[in-house]
Amino acid sequence: MDVLTDRATLIYDMDCGFCTRSAKWIEGHWSGGARPQLVGGQLLDDATLAAHGITRERLAAEAVWVERGSVRGGADAIAASMVAATGWVHVLGGLISLPGMAQLGRLVYPYVAKHRHQMPGGTDACKLD
Repeated sequence: MDVLTDRATLIYDMDCGFCTRSAKWIEGHWSGGARPQLVGGQLLDDATLAAHGITRERLAAEAVWVERGSVRGGADAIAASMVAATGWVHVLGGLISLPGMAQLGRLVYPYVAKHRHQMPGGTDACKLD
């Protein structure tokens, strides 16, 4: 059984404190019956990842959102996971999904990912090679 086809999923690096705190914060704003799931990438087997075209290298570099066969990474994954939330987080996710904001997010996300060990909750385990 492929856990990524059951419902929308945000996959994050559970070895990184900053990533974990960020992902759990988003998860805390999800509600309802069709609620997405949060999964640490380290818990997924290689066959499941390969079936969705996701590599371990990608998961080390960015969060990934899987929904109805679509796979988005980085800033687009974060925006989609926020759109799945309720209240002001949903609205913010919609705003950062708009064309100009999405482009800005795609520029900023790699910088944040590279420096995630320096972000709140970050540790040396968060460093990217």
